[in-house]
Amino acid sequence: MPPQRRLAAIMFTDMVGYTRLMQKDEGLAKSLRDRHRTVLKKEVREHEGEILQYYGDGTLCIFHSSILAVKCALQIQEQLLQEPKVPLRIGLHSGDIVHDEEGIYGDGVNIASRIESLSTVGSVLFSGKIMDDIKNQKNLEVKSLGEFSLKNVGAPVEIFALTNNPLAIPEAATMIGKGKKLIKSVAVLPFVNMSTDTENEYFSDGITEEILNALARVSGIRVTARTSSFAFKGKNLDIREVANQLNVDHILEGSVRKSGNLVRITAQLISAKDGFHIWSENYDRELKDIFAIQDEIAQNIAEMLSERLVEKSKRAVLPKSTAQNLEAYNLYLKGNFYWKKWSPEGVKKSIAFFEQAIALEPDLSLPHAGLASAYIFLGITGNMKGNAFQKAAEAAHQALTLDDQHDGANLAMGMIKFMYEKNYEEAKGYFIKALKINPGSSEGHHYYAMYLSNTGNFNKALKEIEKAHQLDPLSLIILGSYAEICFFSGDNKEAIKRYHQALELDPNFRAVWEGIGWVYAKEKKYEEALVAFRKFQSMTGSKLKGLNGLGYTLGKLGQTDEARECLKLLVERKQNDENIILDMDFAMIYAGLEEWDQVYDHMEAAIEANMGGLFLNVHPMWEEVRQMPRFRNLLSKHGYLQTVT
Repeated sequence: MPPQRRLAAIMFTDMVGYTRLMQKDEGLAKSLRDRHRTVLKKEVREHEGEILQYYGDGTLCIFHSSILAVKCALQIQEQLLQEPKVPLRIGLHSGDIVHDEEGIYGDGVNIASRIESLSTVGSVLFSGKIMDDIKNQKNLEVKSLGEFSLKNVGAPVEIFALTNNPLAIPEAATMIGKGKKLIKSVAVLPFVNMSTDTENEYFSDGITEEILNALARVSGIRVTARTSSFAFKGKNLDIREVANQLNVDHILEGSVRKSGNLVRITAQLISAKDGFHIWSENYDRELKDIFAIQDEIAQNIAEMLSERLVEKSKRAVLPKSTAQNLEAYNLYLKGNFYWKKWSPEGVKKSIAFFEQAIALEPDLSLPHAGLASAYIFLGITGNMKGNAFQKAAEAAHQALTLDDQHDGANLAMGMIKFMYEKNYEEAKGYFIKALKINPGSSEGHHYYAMYLSNTGNFNKALKEIEKAHQLDPLSLIILGSYAEICFFSGDNKEAIKRYHQALELDPNFRAVWEGIGWVYAKEKKYEEALVAFRKFQSMTGSKLKGLNGLGYTLGKLGQTDEARECLKLLVERKQNDENIILDMDFAMIYAGLEEWDQVYDHMEAAIEANMGGLFLNVHPMWEEVRQMPRFRNLLSKHGYLQTVT
């Protein structure tokens, strides 16, 4: 048979779960497959089509008409959705094909196959080419699912679903075949403070962040997280260069000028593709209207970006500020400004502003949530003794009492349940709720990844941290966590790769060198580890800091005098700052020296202070310790030796 080239409508069908059903009930599987083929033969013949190939539980058919192909697919699903139901998915495309005795091939076949892989049980999906042919058929009801990038297909393909009753309409989350949905994306650059008073920078930053948070809740739009957007603060770069680094197709930029009781906000939305200004607006208002302005700007941009992607009925409701007192809101913005500096000094300043905001307006949830996050930071980093987590729990509880739909408050409570109360199931519930409220939160995916990693669920943790990284590609904190989760899961090569990605973004990000040191130490490459740990320690700027990895490695290399010198320096640091908790540092250095009684005593003290217990259960460097019965008993006693899925 010589090759034949022709234009055709191509239809792939496939039974879902056939192989699994064969293993469970071979007779039932074959019966359903036979029913599938019987219905298919009848309908394809009646719609003037041709079955070219059977392959196991699927088929490949062609038609000379797109309209007949779609009507055939509809008839097949209508029948197979009746008892006994056959779990079938169907995908169609129109294109040029080549057919010979060995089969059928061509780009059209490939695209139809990819579309079928994205389909779900009971649905009929097809490409824009098919849509062009059937758009005037009033009896065929259709919905666009958006543009998708298909495997080994160069250009994006818009995919449509037939919505006639009783067909199923896939949700984006269930479409997990050989392709992914292309979502409109935007980065909100820091609005420029045009006020004469430079102290108003907190205000322009706050406006930016409120708009960013509002947009992040709109379905169908991917919004770059704050950390990555704010990396361009004060930099005069070409919009297209910024968009390329952040992997977005739109940029929102603007300015804020505050004078007395008046404020002018200018905002403009720019297409990254060609620099075209899609939309711009000036807002001149009294400060008492500031909350309405934020909502108005976010709503306008959401409309501009989502009008072709998100049905009005499906759009998320943009959050409204509940602040009644402008000064309380100003104080909250100042607190948030310092909290975002992610340093002990900045976080302590933020607490003072949050508390002042609460004093002026106790029923405003925002500063309560901020206070919870601040105390969690101090507790995790060991910069506050005693009641840091207890204070965090009180603040988070109050924030949730005032607004249980505040995603930040739910994240804070999740961290408290996880790290302080060790109630893993409740913690998981809070993380999932926060992500349902704000699925575009990089912080939410990051925290959930940390939870999953530290409860031993590394595969899911890697998926969550990848989502966080996509939303916040320039975040050094997230990249560091990505590398750490790879390390925890046993993928040292990938961990080193991620650490070097962070170094490319910022050569002065010292935590990377500590991470690299631990990877080398785990591989028993102690000389390489020593180089990394010495570099990390030197970058702290103090002889008293960054000593645990260095001391551990010196101990493993038999350089015990130098290792003990590290212990002396830790003692000195503890004497200089009575609020610092260093028991995990002591325990690690003693582990390098293999002095297990000292390791045990300091480990127990650290656990009692809610420091480091989570990492003891999963960190590769504690693997040796976890094999010893008394250490296992200690961890189990405090609820750390358990895995949550």
